[in-house]
This record gives sequence, structure tokens and C-alpha cells, in this order.
Amino acid sequence: MGGTLELRPFGATGLRVPALGFGAGSVGDGTLDETEAGRLLNGALDLGLTFVDTAPGYGLSEERIGRHLSHRRSSFVLSTKLGYAVPGVADWTGECIARGVDLALARLRTDVLDVAHLHSCPLGTLLAGGVVEALLAAVAAGKVRVAAYSGENEALAWAVSSGAFGSVQASVSVCDQRSLSRELAEAAARGLGVVAKRPLANTPWDPGAAHPDDAAAAAYRERWNTLHLDELGLDPAELAVRFAAFAPGVSTAIVGSRRLEHLAQMHALVARGPLPAQISEEIETRFAALGQEWPGMI
Repeated sequence: MGGTLELRPFGATGLRVPALGFGAGSVGDGTLDETEAGRLLNGALDLGLTFVDTAPGYGLSEERIGRHLSHRRSSFVLSTKLGYAVPGVADWTGECIARGVDLALARLRTDVLDVAHLHSCPLGTLLAGGVVEALLAAVAAGKVRVAAYSGENEALAWAVSSGAFGSVQASVSVCDQRSLSRELAEAAARGLGVVAKRPLANTPWDPGAAHPDDAAAAAYRERWNTLHLDELGLDPAELAVRFAAFAPGVSTAIVGSRRLEHLAQMHALVARGPLPAQISEEIETRFAALGQEWPGMI
């Protein structure tokens, strides 16, 4: 596996997380064989990717995590999301959050959600009240350990400064550095855990890797080409994953894959540690010159 993953404090929450976690969206794909889904989930934990992130919108992901990992529940930090997909209940209401917590607990076969995010909740909804309060009530009831927010830009800034959340999740990559010097720097200073999603930026160096209608992937490809990051002399995947996993303030960076071999490759790269300082500085310099106004990609 090429070394072990650094374990870090998850802000001031009392939890500890690895530098690289597992984004379990791919596990929810119904075309993935059930046996293979179990192999992938258990293999991720065996590699040391002991922060597992999911959502009700990720197909069968929550159900499969419950089925295949409940017997190992004490060995990983479990993160999911809330705000939608509760039958018979309007999205983004207090009732949706409260009932969503209970549904997640049942699907994931656990007594507590370590981290529960409001999943890309719009700023207006956050300000309207009811949703944040319902999540905090679940924390007070012992159903959730850490109230969290997942999103970008103005909503992320509000979430960080609100004092309501113990952690946040945002896009962080060589192509998406906007939040690092702003919201995520403040989050780290306030003792919030920080989850970096999309550390590989949808692999913009591989034109065939993403669906042509994926707006985020198209934006990242344009940014990658604008920054000319292929000139820096490292394999693109290594450049990307090591940058994100060791970006200032980041607690854990999450990668997803249907292939355990790919997760093992990412593990080995992150286990090498931070990028050389001169390469990280060059990535940051290019982004500062060309990408400061690029929004965080939801």
C-alpha cells in the first residue's frame, strides 16, 4: 500500500479522520454487483480510508453501507447528508431533516450518524430558519454527533461564520482553490472539520472521463488547460490528490471509485505526503493569477 495514511483531528469535534477518505457515491450504482459493492466498502476500510461519506441521493449507497459495514461500525467515521428525498415530506423543511435523520439511521444500520450535512442547502433556506434548528435538535437527541454543511460560495461562508456547524464540506482541488484562502481558512481557524470533495477535479486531464453534459467537469477541464498544470512534471492524478489532501485546513479528502485498485493507488499517492513545496507554491501562484474569481463548483 506504500505507507500509512496520516490521521488528523477532525476540527474540534473529537473525531479523528485519515488524510484520505472514501466517497461512497459509486457504491450506490445499481449496476454494481452486490458482492462487489461489499468488497469495495470493506476494502476501502482495510486500506485505511476510514472516513466514509454518502448521501440519500447516491442510489443504494446508504443501504449498502449498512448491509456491508454495520459489523465494523466502530472502525470508521460515518458521514451522510440531509435535506431531501423523504417520502411524503417537502424538501428543505424541519420535518424533512428530522425524518431524514431517522431514515438514514435505519438504512445505515447505526445508532448515530457521526457527521450529517445539509446537502447544498441554498443560502435563503439556511436564513429562513427551521432546517438548521432541526439538525441541531438531532444532535441534542444523540442521533448525530456533528452538525455539518456541504456546499460552496456564499452559503458556505454563512455556514462557517454561523457557529451552528462542527464541520463543512466543499470542493477543493488544483482547479478549485477559491474556498481555501477564504471560507475554509476561517473554518479551520474556528475549529471546524473540513472535508475536501472532488480532489481529482473530475480528472480534467482525461477528456473521456466525464459525461460531456457534466457542467462541473467541463469547467474543471477549462480551468486545467488555463492553468497549464501538465507542465509541472508530475503525474496529474498524483499532483491533484496530494495537493488536495494536504491543502491547509483540510481534515480529509474523499475519493470515490468502483475499483478497489484505484482506491489503493490513491492511498499510495497520499501516503507519500505533501507535494514538494515549490510545486504547491506554483499551483497556488497560477490559481491566484488566473482563477481567483472562479466560483466553487457545487
